This record gives sequence, structure tokens and C-alpha cells, in this order.
Amino acid sequence: MRHQKKGKKFGRLRGDRISFMRNLANDVIRAGSVETTEVRAKAIRPVVEKLITFARKQTLASRRLIKSRVQNARVEKKLYEDLGPRYATRSGGYLRIVKLAKSRKRDGARLARIEFV
Repeated sequence: MRHQKKGKKFGRLRGDRISFMRNLANDVIRAGSVETTEVRAKAIRPVVEKLITFARKQTLASRRLIKSRVQNARVEKKLYEDLGPRYATRSGGYLRIVKLAKSRKRDGARLARIEFV
């Protein structure tokens, strides 16, 4: 039974998967939009949205929590000083996933773009 086995593994070990998700989240925050597979985009959306929700609070505790999760000073600064105030009045749904009409050539995986609203 798959009770409480939420989330994709992406064929990686635990440490590699955590690093992969952190790097993908950092790329989305840094660039504003990233073109990736649909499955990766759907997996990364809750991670980034939780970070933005923490950034909206504008407290020292939330800043430290963001710093521990992203482990990148530039990304932490952008979250706390730019994205947090930008979405301060929005109640959720900070990201959109746009499915693209193309697929990856080597394995046929469907591509999508994840971007800020």
C-alpha cells in the first residue's frame, strides 16, 4: 500500500533528490520561469509556493527558514525583498504551469513552463 508516500522520486536517491528539487526551485525563483517536464513542474510548484508564503510574513524567523531551505544568498534576498512584498496581498497561487506543445526528443517527455503569475 502507498499510504503517505506522497511525491515523486525521479529515479534518484534521497540526498540527490533533495538537491535536485532545491536547485530547480532556485532556478525558478532566480529566472522567473523555467522550461522543464510537466512532472517536474508539478512537483516543484508546492515547494516554491511555500517559500513565497514564508517570504510574505516578513519576519526574522521566516527569513531564517527561507535561508535554510534555499541555501543561496541571492535567491533568499530575492524571495524576501522582491517576491514576498509583490505577493503580499495575494492569497495563493503564485505560479502557473503552461503545458507546451512539444516534447523532449530523447525520451518523449512532455514539456511545460513554470512561471510566476
